[in-house]
Amino acid sequence: MAAKPRFRTDAVLTTTSDHEKHPVDETLPPLKMFTSGLQHVAAMYAGVVAPPMIVGPMVGLSATETAFLVGASLFTAGIATLLQTLGFWKVGARLPFVNGVSFAGVTPMIAIGKDRGHDGIAVIFGAIIVASVLGFVLAPYFSKLLRFFPPVVTGTVITLIGVSLLPVAFRWAQGPDATASDYGSMKNIGMAALTFVIVLALRKLLTGFLQQIAILLGLAIGTLIAIPLDMTNFDAIKNADVVGFPTPFHFGAPQFEIPAIVSMCIVMLVCMTESTADMLALGKIVGRPADERTIEGGLRADTLGSALSPLFNGFMASAFAQNIGLVAMTKVRSRFVVATGGGILILLGLCPMAASVIALVPLPVLGGAGIVLFGSVAASGIQTLAGAAMEKGENALIVAAAVGIGLIPIAAPDFYHAFPKNMLVVLDSGISTGCVVAIVLNLAFNHFGKQPEPEELEQQAVAEVAAVH
Repeated sequence: MAAKPRFRTDAVLTTTSDHEKHPVDETLPPLKMFTSGLQHVAAMYAGVVAPPMIVGPMVGLSATETAFLVGASLFTAGIATLLQTLGFWKVGARLPFVNGVSFAGVTPMIAIGKDRGHDGIAVIFGAIIVASVLGFVLAPYFSKLLRFFPPVVTGTVITLIGVSLLPVAFRWAQGPDATASDYGSMKNIGMAALTFVIVLALRKLLTGFLQQIAILLGLAIGTLIAIPLDMTNFDAIKNADVVGFPTPFHFGAPQFEIPAIVSMCIVMLVCMTESTADMLALGKIVGRPADERTIEGGLRADTLGSALSPLFNGFMASAFAQNIGLVAMTKVRSRFVVATGGGILILLGLCPMAASVIALVPLPVLGGAGIVLFGSVAASGIQTLAGAAMEKGENALIVAAAVGIGLIPIAAPDFYHAFPKNMLVVLDSGISTGCVVAIVLNLAFNHFGKQPEPEELEQQAVAEVAAVH
């Protein structure tokens, strides 16, 4: 059979036969599969455990119960990741996506369950279940909005994803406790800077597989350097159990309250918007553009994973943008690598002692590596914008306005302090607000009252044929 173009690799059109696999569907040697998957876990670990560590004490849980929530979050993140990467039926984007606890839900969950103990957690879980089922039903309709995400929109959102994540790395670099005397000290920031330099040096000096796991090697070297500097805490390993299963409904049966359900439904819509942008970003990076069917499957995986999470005492799950940066930097595009990471997350959730090993990595070390990771996401967005025909129409104005609005929560965190708390779920996310502004302005300037140009009609026809097949 004649060869035909199937996909792009590093922006160069590659020709493959029907029997060759796309890099997304390739399996790697076992050692490479494990270490690359572990690197994904290391990159997103802090993001997974942070929400339960914040919500638990605010709701009124003890340290032991909060630790249980952390293990449950790792376990459910693994399940959601497997749904996303491997998939079944019409569930799963089948892209190298890592899923974990969404930060978008932290503020409303605290508002729902503050000082209510087990009842507060039960109400949170009930609201998540209802919102997730609603999201699952809406997924096919939400995915039809794909045509409103041209490069000028996706490039803007991808850039905002990277820029929005960078402050997280900066906070990690300052230390784990903002109230501590050494928060932001030269020691902490120096360790972050050293890790940053180590990662860059490894990327420059190493080749092949070792270059691809430069982030993991950088984290390991940084942690080893931090041990004699007394920056690594071994208490987590000493106090951890070897085996611990997240007992279903450990905090009691879910409870359903209308205000809590409405609040979490808003969070779900925010998560679906951000996941759509993440899928479009990752599709560009791996050379398999996310079409309507891919987004529908990805949203179903997000929402199904979120619906199952409360069963095992986990919170709402969504795609983790920081892992997109890891894919972009390492060029390892296999979804089975990320599926391996999902398996590791499940094992960590079942083995608190193993989970605590990754927790040994000091936050300043993670912050130094995070600057490279998250900066790679922003660079991918800028690369997408380079092909967005900025000289045509008002595309430059769209980018300027969307980026400006999207940067408000980053540059001025208290800007919306006088707004209702329910609105802050959206407004405090620069990714969500920037995405909404970019979509609305693109509709106003490039769709309403405008006749499409011939090349646009051709692109739309190609997209429609691709969606059918």
